[in-house]
Amino acid sequence: MKVTKQHIEDENKKNISSQENGFKFLSDTLALKGHNVNAILSKLSEFQVAIPSWALGAGGTRFGRFSFYGEPSNLEQKLEDIGILHTLTQTAGAVSLHIPWDIPSDYRAIKQQADALKIKFDSVNSNTFQDQKNEKESYKYGSLSNISQAVRDQAIQHNLDVINIGNKLGSKSLTVWLADGSCFPGQNNFQTAFQNTQNSLKDIYKRLPEDWKMLIEYKPYEPNFYSTVIQDWGTSFMLANECGEKAFSLVDLGHHLPNSNIEQIVSILMLKGKLGGFHFNDSKYGDDDLTVGSIKPYALFLIFNELVYGIENNPQNPDLAWMIDASHNVKDPLEDLIQSLEAIQEAYAKALLVDQKALKTAQLENDVVKCQEILQGAFRTDVRPLLAAARLKTGGAINPLESYRNLKIRAGLITERGKNTVATGL
Repeated sequence: MKVTKQHIEDENKKNISSQENGFKFLSDTLALKGHNVNAILSKLSEFQVAIPSWALGAGGTRFGRFSFYGEPSNLEQKLEDIGILHTLTQTAGAVSLHIPWDIPSDYRAIKQQADALKIKFDSVNSNTFQDQKNEKESYKYGSLSNISQAVRDQAIQHNLDVINIGNKLGSKSLTVWLADGSCFPGQNNFQTAFQNTQNSLKDIYKRLPEDWKMLIEYKPYEPNFYSTVIQDWGTSFMLANECGEKAFSLVDLGHHLPNSNIEQIVSILMLKGKLGGFHFNDSKYGDDDLTVGSIKPYALFLIFNELVYGIENNPQNPDLAWMIDASHNVKDPLEDLIQSLEAIQEAYAKALLVDQKALKTAQLENDVVKCQEILQGAFRTDVRPLLAAARLKTGGAINPLESYRNLKIRAGLITERGKNTVATGL
């Protein structure tokens, strides 16, 4: 299944008139307010979000999983699906692999396919939260934190193998998320578990290529519910500092306790030069992995406001790795990802409209009402014509979701792959 340039052009003809009218009105309005519309369009066009290789199939819960059919059964087909997303949206120009779910059988062929689809290889993700086939040791009681040196050594070697795989593909970062923790009081010694994790991460860090980063993810609970070794951003930050200047914290929107002030976390990490990556999703209760912006769109905007400020004012912080991390339990995975990409771009565009100079003045004058008005004025702006214009500029679809449905892409994938395929890792 391939979406061609002609497909896009034919689809865009249906919407071009209303798009031009909507964009002209918004562009004129923004210009009157002093915004450089062309500069905003350039930033939107350049902004790329990685698609995780495990998100192209239907998700599931511990109760069940319901397929959407036509799922990609190998890495080659996953790249094909990301190519469809990128062709439609022009914002999905990267893939993040999860190892060992997606180890290439032919590195040269995979790289050639990715190049043809204009897809780069983003951060590679290790997996020590489940036992793998033919492994001698078990991670039932932890991996990098395990009391057994043999288990820790196996987990360390797995991460080194992941780095080697990523290096062959042109990736430049390793993402480490640990399920390590305990279910009951007394099960673990907190200090020993932390120290073992710290030493293990430092062993991995020593073997990191010179131009690579290590991204340390955190999560307050699940699958362990009494304690998690890397449970919050402070723990991740400490571990990154212990490892060295190439180690950073990674923020996943779902990996926080309810009502956490994620935008504050983002701001402080960028101030300290230690925010390395971002995983986008949304949630109501916990790590729900719902469509980005579907539950808390204003919170997403506030986070992007801090990201935009940090990118402009914190040169000590590196370029960030952006990725969607969602589970598509009741939606077509590709439709869900299209919606997420749109929500991310929308929040980014609105954050670019915040008058930071006026906001700073209002803050210095303790004008709380003015501060709120500035932020909510940007948030209430309908920026969808801007997003469509940015896509048009790079050859994408004015309305990616509408085009996806009009072109009957899921039906085409089912015809090609059948109804019984299941994406690896699921």
